Amino acid sequence: MSRTLSPTAAFAGVAAVFAAFFLAAGAPTPLLALRQQEWGFSAGTLTLAFAVYALALLVAVLVGGSLSDHVGRRPVLLGALAGELLAMAVFLVATDITWVIVARVVQGLATGFGTSAFSAAIVEHAPDHLKRLGVSFAGTAAAGGLGVGALLTGAAVQFTPDANALVFGVLAVVMVVGFGVVALTAETATARPGALRSLDPRITVPAPARRELLGGIPVHLPGWMLGAFFMGLSPAVLRVQFGLDGGLVAGFTAFLAPFSGAVATLAFGRLTARRTTVSGVGLVLIGTAVVMVGVDAEWLPLVWLGGIVGGAGFGASFAGHLRLIGPHVEPHQRAGVFAGVYTTAYLSFGIPAIIAGQLATHLGLLPTVEGYGAVVLVVAVVGLLVQLTLARADSAAAEADVAPDPVLREAA
Repeated sequence: MSRTLSPTAAFAGVAAVFAAFFLAAGAPTPLLALRQQEWGFSAGTLTLAFAVYALALLVAVLVGGSLSDHVGRRPVLLGALAGELLAMAVFLVATDITWVIVARVVQGLATGFGTSAFSAAIVEHAPDHLKRLGVSFAGTAAAGGLGVGALLTGAAVQFTPDANALVFGVLAVVMVVGFGVVALTAETATARPGALRSLDPRITVPAPARRELLGGIPVHLPGWMLGAFFMGLSPAVLRVQFGLDGGLVAGFTAFLAPFSGAVATLAFGRLTARRTTVSGVGLVLIGTAVVMVGVDAEWLPLVWLGGIVGGAGFGASFAGHLRLIGPHVEPHQRAGVFAGVYTTAYLSFGIPAIIAGQLATHLGLLPTVEGYGAVVLVVAVVGLLVQLTLARADSAAAEADVAPDPVLREAA
């Protein structure tokens, strides 16, 4: 009989490997700013190199998001880890921006194929007393990993002679270790027919979860757009608007919003899912407004404060919405539903950043950033109104459920 990890160890191990994927995704941000100075490519190319990861991830989610529901979690997770290791190798040998873009595409594909399977496996490995944490952890890992990856790489850029070799060499080792961890976990999904059909690009939207999935679109859009601002646009803003190009300040600025989101995911865990989501969208709205004032006033501490507030909202709204969806999804539908959630998230993360990068070349960086912020603010208002409407509908339904039957009341 093959040896496998205990449920608690498997939960912790798979969760840590999943976080490492996003740490690797955040790592290139300060390096891209450094490479722009060395290789001389445009701001549009910089945002493309950042955002092409999200688009590749989206393609992989759409094609392979439900695959682990059919072939099992472990084969998909091991394949994703192999792809991530390949991406780290390409980063290590990259000699120009084209190779960096290739590495980002490979990284996005690997993360996309693994994301839904990781999200489902974490929930399924979680012991009963950690189930709620398991549902929320997907958001925590995504946000916290992106932030920590950017911060550590920023420090490496600032204090080491060859940050590229150090960062991606270490991450390659982490992926090898992750391969071993996943190989030692028990399979949590029952194989079933339809694996090839599952590769048709589609999103699973079970009828009971449809209302929450649609209501989550204006929740995810502003939160992930704000995250993309800090991860993809902030290096250019620091250089052009603030005259700063150090690796550490770039890494720290990129770190704030995602890491704040990870902390908020845990801090808001005691609130109901709806209240967490509503509070999160409200904080995204406030934080974005503060960031825009800080950029216009050229006051960096205000930008950092807005990143902390808005990042907390990003993490809370994403985790809260995952908790809203959870009760409406059957186990065999989990990976497909997560594919739908991440489709919205990564379209919001990638497409606006690419558009902003192209517009900055023609309109200037500051007008582009102001327009970007205005879109985030408008959509956050819409998301807040939608969630408050759904909250009122929930309250009305709950009151109807507990109201006494009128016939019984008359008889009494």
